[in-house]
Amino acid sequence: MSDCDTQSEDDPMTETIKTWRAEPLTWGRGPRQFEMFLEPTCPYSARAFGKLDETLATAGADNITIKIRLHSQPWHMYSGVIVRCILAASTLPTGKEAAKAVLAAVAAHREEFEFTKHCSGPNMDATPNHIIARLENYCGLQLTDVFAIQNLDREIKWHTKYARQNGIHVSPTFMIDGMLQPDMSSADKVSDWVSRLLANSGA
Repeated sequence: MSDCDTQSEDDPMTETIKTWRAEPLTWGRGPRQFEMFLEPTCPYSARAFGKLDETLATAGADNITIKIRLHSQPWHMYSGVIVRCILAASTLPTGKEAAKAVLAAVAAHREEFEFTKHCSGPNMDATPNHIIARLENYCGLQLTDVFAIQNLDREIKWHTKYARQNGIHVSPTFMIDGMLQPDMSSADKVSDWVSRLLANSGA
């Protein structure tokens, strides 16, 4: 473990480390595992995220489990800040539903969190504080304090490591029961997703 992964005994946040928990971004309780690797400001990831609820309702929460894996990409210039906001939200009392609200806010107002052609536009003058304030305004959550949890980066690192271990590059990418689905797309109909998810499942 590197120095940047450890925390000093004298750090004032040490006593609060045990008081927070990032709730996993998981919905459903079924045996079929459906993992969605999403970059929040990516238009295709936003389209895939928009199908989460319908997919779960159609396939049945007893049949599938949907897991969102946050896949930050550096060419989406504020990706890191927004991913941290989502994971910070998951530490709030409403946990994954708070995180989902942040994801929905980004998807609904995506251009306010993205750069024009990844290199220009109004967000050239935006700061992380501006981004956090916009998210707070849109989702109605207080994110500033939880954004500052000093060791929250361990959650970000977990998502990043998990994506790397599975060879994930593009967003969105999908896995079913641990197997990559390269021909699965955000443009697919929910019915197509569900047919694939329930194939050979006995559901």
